[in-house]
Amino acid sequence: MRVFSAANRFGALALSLALLAGCASNNSSEEEDDEFAGVQERELYELARTALDSNRYPIAIERLEALDTRYPFGAHAEQAQLELIYAYYENSDWEEARAAASRFIRLHPDHPQVDYAYYLRGLSAWQAGRFSLERLRLIDISKRDLGASRDAYNDFRELIQRYPQSEYAADAQQRIVYLRELMARHELHVADYYLRRGAYLAAVERGRWVIENYPESSATRDALATMVEGYQGLDMEDRANEVLAVLRENAPDHEQLQGSRFVPKHLGQND
Repeated sequence: MRVFSAANRFGALALSLALLAGCASNNSSEEEDDEFAGVQERELYELARTALDSNRYPIAIERLEALDTRYPFGAHAEQAQLELIYAYYENSDWEEARAAASRFIRLHPDHPQVDYAYYLRGLSAWQAGRFSLERLRLIDISKRDLGASRDAYNDFRELIQRYPQSEYAADAQQRIVYLRELMARHELHVADYYLRRGAYLAAVERGRWVIENYPESSATRDALATMVEGYQGLDMEDRANEVLAVLRENAPDHEQLQGSRFVPKHLGQND
């Protein structure tokens, strides 16, 4: 019995030593593979800044992420987090940029540069909502799903509402004007689809949505015309005439007005 017990103790000791040796070997290997092992915060930040200044964004991201992980409460932590948002954006990692911006806003709501985080979050959504083909005018962006563009619109609006005096507010306002037109036109594309399908009530609701939510958009003229045609399709002539009067008053030169006559685009094609 003693011999068996001693053998067990010897085996357990040997196993423990082997495990410790393995752990030490793994730790040593991990440290050898970690190029930032032993690098102090200031030096790591300067390495990241050097990469940023030379537009080497993937390298800057790697160094800033290491800095954020190793020194989350260091002297350069907040600035490094802001610069990481920028590096993600410049590297076209727009989802990562939005996530990093949202994290910064949550952690540092009173930071003097938090408006910059809001701005970059909006810019990242702006870019995510665009196709390179749009610059070649090969597609109409307003006909696509506009989820990211809506995010950008909301981000820029929040920036302006919270920080109207921000140096980024003027640019954000210009982008809002563009996005407002874009989203209003998107709604009208959907409304036009409903008209062609004979879904007149749905078309009316889309037109009303444009007028109520984007009243400053130039698309309101077409939204009124959409509502007129939708009401006509529903045989609601009184409502159609009411909206038609508004259209005549505000857009007498609208393409669907021919004198006193309103010319529908699709009504009658579904009969």
